[in-house]
Amino acid sequence: PGLSRFYLSLDDDLLRIFGPDTLFAKMMRSNIEDGEAIGSKWLSKAIETAQKKVEARNYDIRKQVVEYDDVMNDQRKVIYEQRADIMDAETVGDVVADMRAETVNAIVGTACPPNSYPEQWDVAGMKQQLKDLLNLELPIDDWLTEEAIDPEIVLERVTAEADAMVEAKAKELEPDTWASVEKSILLQNLDHHWKEHLATLDALRQVVHLRAYAQKTPINEYKHEAFSLFQRMLDNIREDVTRTIAFAQFQLQAPPELPELPDFITSHFDPFTGEDNTNDWDAAARGLLQPQMPPMQIPQPEGMDLGTDPAQWEGRVNRNAPCPCGSGLKYKHCHGAVTA
Repeated sequence: PGLSRFYLSLDDDLLRIFGPDTLFAKMMRSNIEDGEAIGSKWLSKAIETAQKKVEARNYDIRKQVVEYDDVMNDQRKVIYEQRADIMDAETVGDVVADMRAETVNAIVGTACPPNSYPEQWDVAGMKQQLKDLLNLELPIDDWLTEEAIDPEIVLERVTAEADAMVEAKAKELEPDTWASVEKSILLQNLDHHWKEHLATLDALRQVVHLRAYAQKTPINEYKHEAFSLFQRMLDNIREDVTRTIAFAQFQLQAPPELPELPDFITSHFDPFTGEDNTNDWDAAARGLLQPQMPPMQIPQPEGMDLGTDPAQWEGRVNRNAPCPCGSGLKYKHCHGAVTA
């Protein structure tokens, strides 16, 4: 009594997880046939201990997953907040200008370190960076011949030239169009680099556990590397936005000419005879818009005395025959329409 009976299927994974000196290992080394009932007063305690180890191991795994996800979520919040601000803003000119100023500052700061002499500056590298990122070719060699030249003066001059170039581009377009162009360039670069950053973080997560062999905590290493990658992504966004605007070329196209539409062809048929009287109908319509003509002498058809009174013509003149008044219209569209 008090003993539990279990049927267990054991394999090498138990040895790997719980070690070779456990009750499970001893049971595996014993000659127990498959399906044989096992009963022991220590078995319940051993199973309870194994369950606690498995649950603790799974908890640690889930905890590590959450810690890794928290690093990515923190960065995601920053990017999404910036993107929402860009979408809600009417213009992003200040943001683009700040990116351009930071780019110039980084170029000049790298080529002209503080407390250094002009002979120690990387002039060639600065020229190449200004050409690649800002589309500028400046007479820096002439500036170096000045006695009072220093990094701050170079920074001010380069910033002024970059701002002037962008202002000239902005004048080529309407203010609303230029604001739309800046916002579109900023959003496209932000989305592109954020997608690449997510892929890089995923790859880092797959290999960061190898840092444990160097007696380092993988999650701490992941946080440090993720922060460095995030800073690099922001720098790339700043440089790409500045480069795209600096090299952008705008060509205004005239609106396309509308094709000439053919004249509409209409026809009108007499409801009584079925004959096509389009010309007579159009002439009648034009006659309604013309001022009334002065009274004319009514011509007399040959062989018939119709008189000058239009009231006497009814029943004596065919409706499709020319009107005796000489207007050129058919009788049904002229005096025949009046007396009908």
